[in-house]
Amino acid sequence: MKARVVAATNGLFSHVPPPLEHTLSFPGDPGVFGPESVAWRVIGDSSAFIGGIRALLAQAAHPEVAAGVSDHSRYRNDPLGRLSRTAAYVTATAFGAMPEVGHAIATVRRRHRPVQGLSHRAEPYDADAPDMAAWVHNSLAESFLVAYEVYGAQPLAPGDADRYAREQARLGALHHAAPLPETAAELERWIAEHPALAPSPGQREAIDFLRRPPLPFGVRLVYGFLFRAAVATLPPRIREVIGVRTRPGAVPLGRFVTRALRASLGSSPSWRLALIRVDAPPPAGVRFRQPLPPEAEALRAARAAGTSAPSRTA
Repeated sequence: MKARVVAATNGLFSHVPPPLEHTLSFPGDPGVFGPESVAWRVIGDSSAFIGGIRALLAQAAHPEVAAGVSDHSRYRNDPLGRLSRTAAYVTATAFGAMPEVGHAIATVRRRHRPVQGLSHRAEPYDADAPDMAAWVHNSLAESFLVAYEVYGAQPLAPGDADRYAREQARLGALHHAAPLPETAAELERWIAEHPALAPSPGQREAIDFLRRPPLPFGVRLVYGFLFRAAVATLPPRIREVIGVRTRPGAVPLGRFVTRALRASLGSSPSWRLALIRVDAPPPAGVRFRQPLPPEAEALRAARAAGTSAPSRTA
C-alpha cells in the first residue's frame, strides 16, 4: 500500500527533470534558508500538499493574477506539467543551493515577462510587476505556514512563525516582489485584507478546475479531502470572493489524511538531500522514508567511513 502511495504521488510531479538533480555539486551551500530554518521544516512536511492547494485558491482571488493565468497558462491542456513545474520551483527555491535558487527564479521571471494584458475590469496586469509578484509569493508563503500550523507534524515554537515570515521575505526580495511582510501577523493581515480581491471570470474557471482536476480516481479521492482541508483554512473573505464553503469535519479529516501521507511518504526527500548537501543531521523526530539517489547514498557512506566521495559536476 505504501509503495502505491509513493509511486502515485511521485508520478504527479515527474513531468519535469528533478529540480535538485545536481544539488550535491554545491557542498556546504545552505541556499536561501539552511538547515536551522523554519522554512525547511514547514515546506518539508506533508502538510505542504494542503498548503499548495490553498495557495492556488488564494491566488485566484486576485482578478489580475487570475486573468494572467487564464490568458497565458497552459494548465488546462497540461495540468500535470504545470503542477510539476510549480512543485519544482518550490523545491528548488526552498531546498536548493543558491545557483539552483537563482536558476529557478530566473526561469520563472523569464516566463512571466510576456504575461501582460488587461483583466475583465480593464485593470492592467504584469506578472513580473512587484505587486503581482508579491501577491503570488506572499500567498504561497502564508499558505504553507497556515497549513503547517493546522496540519503539521509538530507545533511551531514561539517566534518561529515570525522567523518563517522573515525567511520568506528574503526569498521574495530575490523576485523583486513588494511589499514583503516580515511577521506572521502582518503577512496574514496583508493577504486577508488585500484591497484588490474580487470575483472574476478567470477566477471561476480556476476554482472549477481546482475542484475537479483531471487526476486518476484514487488520487482524486485523496485530493478531494486535501482540497476541503485547504478551503477550511482560508480567511472568510477569500472564501466568499472565490465562492467556496467549508465542509463539516474538513479539518479532522485533513489531519487524518496528512498523517497517513506522512506515514507513507515521510518528510520531503528534497529536504533530506539538502541536509546531505550541507552535511547536517536530520532534526529530531523527522523521518525520511523514500530512498536516496545513488550519489547521495555514496556520499553518506563516504562521510561515515571518513573518506572523500567522488566529486560531481553539474
